[in-house]
Amino acid sequence: MEGGTIRGWETADYLFSQDALCPDTKRIYSSRDYLFNKVTVFHSCLLSACEKRRSFQSVCVGHYVLPPYSVQEALKNHQLDNNNGVVRCCSTSRGVCFGDRPSSTGRLRQFVPHTVECPVSLLHKSDMDLDNLSVVLHSQKDLRLEQRPIPEPGPNDVLLQMHSVGICGSDVHYWQNGRIGDFVLKKPMVLGHEASGTVLKVGSAVKHLQMGDRVAIEPGVPREMDEFFKNGRYNLSPTIFFCATPPDDGNLSRYYTHNANFCYKLPDNLTFEEGALIEPLSVGIHACRRAGVTLGSIVLICGAGPIGLVSLLVAKAMGASKVAITDLSLERLSMAKELGADFTVTVAKEDSPQSLAQTVGDLLGAPPTMTIECTGVESSVQTAIYATQSGGVVVLVGLGKEMVTVPLVNAAAREVDIRGVFRYCNTWPMAIAMLASGKVNVKPLVTHRFPLEQALQAFETTKQGIGIKVMLKCDKNDQHA
Repeated sequence: MEGGTIRGWETADYLFSQDALCPDTKRIYSSRDYLFNKVTVFHSCLLSACEKRRSFQSVCVGHYVLPPYSVQEALKNHQLDNNNGVVRCCSTSRGVCFGDRPSSTGRLRQFVPHTVECPVSLLHKSDMDLDNLSVVLHSQKDLRLEQRPIPEPGPNDVLLQMHSVGICGSDVHYWQNGRIGDFVLKKPMVLGHEASGTVLKVGSAVKHLQMGDRVAIEPGVPREMDEFFKNGRYNLSPTIFFCATPPDDGNLSRYYTHNANFCYKLPDNLTFEEGALIEPLSVGIHACRRAGVTLGSIVLICGAGPIGLVSLLVAKAMGASKVAITDLSLERLSMAKELGADFTVTVAKEDSPQSLAQTVGDLLGAPPTMTIECTGVESSVQTAIYATQSGGVVVLVGLGKEMVTVPLVNAAAREVDIRGVFRYCNTWPMAIAMLASGKVNVKPLVTHRFPLEQALQAFETTKQGIGIKVMLKCDKNDQHA
């Protein structure tokens, strides 16, 4: 397959099948520990094959031409140009190239007729042995960075090297309050659920993913096939696993295992950060589905935080003709305007819900047919009900106080439906399609980035309401989007 692309371990598979390896390398490779061997067996395979066939005498690592066994030392000491974390090995008629230049002698094409890409970060067991830095909430306002063991995937799981994890308002809420509703922190818990990463290891029953795949993670995984699972509303299952919801650990760490059926391969044109933002985007998709947004809909969105903004993006993508959005923050309303809002409404604390509802109707030319409430603030919920057209729908996304006062008689007399939203279900394929096609652009939402080591500072930034979305970068070797 001339000009194709395979992974380093697939090259090892190929060499193994061609009986091109020396006995020692073959023994290590057969043990299935080859991926994490300190001296990368992938490179040992290439070297052994070439040594056995005497097909080359030197190899180029980055800009340096090295004799075969010097490659091992260069890899051990990370003394190579890794091209943003990737060692590229290109088979040519004259040898092998790790980086930019081919070696000067030898032929490997008869054994490796492919272009090979192998992420460096997948190849160093010494890093993995020592570092699974995790962000752990021990109790209310007690957030710590600590090392945790690297988990092993079960038969239906994958081990992931985490790349990008967004901080959600719920993460901050758990940090500050130790609970959200009935979900109460009772033991230390790893935070994080807006995430993407790279598959390092697959369980024995996993067929659709392989090592090296880039994936977005759906954090909610049903534990049993109950009635909610059967009717397609698995998000409502009372026994569902959900990242960073007590007692379940999240994925804000270097390495993490997750059910493979809830890991979705990212198209090549999507970044890891876009993959992480599929989680909040899914909330917007689920909210718009619950509201019934369709071609020509007139929509009001209360709140221009991350969830309000993704709801705006989804509503426009689903065909809404007019969208108005409210908020206290001029900065966030400015972002909403850039993302496609037709009208923005600045809320003042002294404004009454009735007067705001009137303002919205005047701007839109008619009351909105549906309102998506993303703040959970009592006065905003009241505004949503007053503003919505008779026979319309109010969708409650934001979570506020357990008990709130709302104009229920007004809603009942005008047949305004009030619908709840609890997370999402069956949204990742649609979200990926929206992003990959360019119909939705979430990149502007990321306003701050921090390495995992600065997680406490990142949480403080989110708590202060600075920017829109704060993203933590978990891969030490790749801090890019």
